[in-house]
Amino acid sequence: MQFPGLGKPPLGVIFDSDFGNHIDSALALALLYGLDGKTEARVVSLSVSKSSLKAAAFSDAVARFYAGAVSGAFGSFSRTLPVGLATDGKSPQDTPILSAVLSKKTAEGAPAYPNSINHLNDTAEVAALIRNSFTGQQDQNCVVILAGPATNLVSVFPLPGVKNLIAVKARSLFVAAGAYPDGAPDQHIKSDIAAAKKLFAEWPTEIIAVGREIGEAMRYPASSIEKDFAWTSNHPVADAYRAFQPMPYDAAAPSMAAVLQAVRGKENYFKLSEPGRIQVLDDGRTRFTPAADGKHRYLIIDPAQKEKIIQTYTEIASLKPQPRMPRFRSQQKQADPAKPPEAKKQP
Repeated sequence: MQFPGLGKPPLGVIFDSDFGNHIDSALALALLYGLDGKTEARVVSLSVSKSSLKAAAFSDAVARFYAGAVSGAFGSFSRTLPVGLATDGKSPQDTPILSAVLSKKTAEGAPAYPNSINHLNDTAEVAALIRNSFTGQQDQNCVVILAGPATNLVSVFPLPGVKNLIAVKARSLFVAAGAYPDGAPDQHIKSDIAAAKKLFAEWPTEIIAVGREIGEAMRYPASSIEKDFAWTSNHPVADAYRAFQPMPYDAAAPSMAAVLQAVRGKENYFKLSEPGRIQVLDDGRTRFTPAADGKHRYLIIDPAQKEKIIQTYTEIASLKPQPRMPRFRSQQKQADPAKPPEAKKQP
């Protein structure tokens, strides 16, 4: 929640993904929490479009890992968030990423990555969670990052007044899906084609698309997992990375580009296309058509920035969790009551 009278807080980020299907989402969340720790952004909402309690538990475990720096040990408070879970999403099956992280134990036999999600009632209803997350932000001080199917985001549309709320509160939607200006079908689009069509047709703000061509060209290096995360033997993102594929491999990470552009767009890491409209075709392909009045753009690689982007990925995603002090209303010091005037002495 934001409080009036405290100045403008860092950019709020509503993050929705199919956690567990690909390592990209976990890397993007690590980058986002790194930026959160640097007070460049605030993670205000986490939701999962993969209908799996393990996927929700994984995202909760990652959030709690980063929130550990503001536990009672620091004299502060936990900033873990409720996790929204789609009950009608796609791909409910278990994956090695989820199993490796959630089953890992410490030397004492305790879970290496505690989480609070064991039953469906431990998760939040997605549409209400996302709607309420918008409500708590200052106008034009939040963005939405979609790193999975559009299932959850379009579930918000039927709520009364929500499209106007989004237009008032959010700057942009960043969608890590598709290929641009056109290309082969993308799995995030194919997983829920109807939702993707609805999202691009009805979302009320600017949309910045991040195609898989960006992820293929800007891969996260396996060497960073072994070197930059070595400050701890238990890191959920590093363990998820090792579980996703046999090491070493460099991971395509379009969602990391979406996070970087969303939070640090003024740094010009990427170029932007001209305005236009993105159409989702029946086979899951995306097609961009230039249009002066269009609200859609897509990221374009700037070869001169590639080395800087990869360095930024590795440095920030591997940062240790940082303490964050709570934002409370400042308490104005009450002035002492005025003393009554002294009585004049009688002559």
